Amino acid sequence: MPRKSPNARRFKSEAAEADWYATPQGRRQTAREFARALRAGTLRRSAGREVAKTDPKLLQQLMREAKQNATRPISLRLPVTDLERARQIAERTGLGYQTVLKTAIRKGLRKTG
Repeated sequence: MPRKSPNARRFKSEAAEADWYATPQGRRQTAREFARALRAGTLRRSAGREVAKTDPKLLQQLMREAKQNATRPISLRLPVTDLERARQIAERTGLGYQTVLKTAIRKGLRKTG
């Protein structure tokens, strides 16, 4: 039979309980309970909560939106004159030169695509 602590905490809501387990003290408590169950051989895998299936079209839309906002660092070799021109435009508009370059690339891709 599992051991029950006489000092078991009572929480007003699941949110309050989740907040407590997010604290260092709560994480230590979880680690102790995990170690105790492992030693006792009572550690089991939870089935988890049932989650409703998501519409595949919605997932595809979410992936498209995520890709639009995602960035990846790349390295480009640009002519020095183009870089200087981007810096001049950036200074004039109050933007960063990398933002100016990204905007120019996007406009160019839209124009050709």
